[in-house]
Amino acid sequence: MGRFVDLTLAGLTSGAVYAAVALALVLIWRSTRIVNFAQGGMLMITTFIAYTIISHGGSYWLALIVAVLSGLVLGAVVERVLVRPVENRSPLDAVVVTFGLLVLLQGAAGMLFGGTPRSYPPAFGIAGFQAGGRQLLFAPNDLWVVLVVLAVMAGLALVFRKTSFGLRMRATAFAPEVARLLGVRVGRMLTLGWALAAAVGAVAGVLIAPSTFVSPTAFDAVLVFGFTAAVIGGLDSPPGAVVGGLALGIVLSYVAGYLGSDIVTLASLVVLIAVLMVRPQGLFGTAKGRQV
Repeated sequence: MGRFVDLTLAGLTSGAVYAAVALALVLIWRSTRIVNFAQGGMLMITTFIAYTIISHGGSYWLALIVAVLSGLVLGAVVERVLVRPVENRSPLDAVVVTFGLLVLLQGAAGMLFGGTPRSYPPAFGIAGFQAGGRQLLFAPNDLWVVLVVLAVMAGLALVFRKTSFGLRMRATAFAPEVARLLGVRVGRMLTLGWALAAAVGAVAGVLIAPSTFVSPTAFDAVLVFGFTAAVIGGLDSPPGAVVGGLALGIVLSYVAGYLGSDIVTLASLVVLIAVLMVRPQGLFGTAKGRQV
């Protein structure tokens, strides 16, 4: 029973990070119908920026703030410079652009920071909580990760449902031509959407960095699991991204703990296929969203 509880808590922590990455992917998909395969590279760059702040004596909190601001700028620049020119072309063009950006970012990071993995300090302690006379595999830093992801999700839900900015963002995502006729500056909304998604990705990078190290390719697996979580939850559903991330993290933790870590990637593929066979649009997605 103790091992089951430990694996559940460990899966909850990793699933929270997958959920944050999935949220970033969903935000871009909702606004532009583009799957951003460069998301892993973008969060890697912002995490390296945060690492640079810490390595020069800055605090964890200052590094987190700088990473988020860097994400906002990076996302806006990527949308205006790389994505906007291919906005009305074939979807394959956008896919090629995001893949090319991923390669470019990883190459630039390798030249600027080198390929040696760097350790990243956690925000809080990594010694597990004590409960029932035993030490759990769930530390204060893990609790911080889960709470941050839940706060990000709640904040996004509040923005999208309760503010005029969120209303304009939703109108841009679902009916851009109608929104444009009603006076919404669609181009600006798309830029803000990419910036917001990149900021969420920056948060995810800083949260997971203490457990994965920081290197140009360290976040490739995170992007794969984040994308899997987004598809499981439904590509057009932010709550689905969170539920999909948490569920995937817990399932993969059970697989790693009981069957072996070598088959974790295969297990994620099996989970993805199983969900799509039952609900092709994802757990919380809409059929219309999948058809676009």
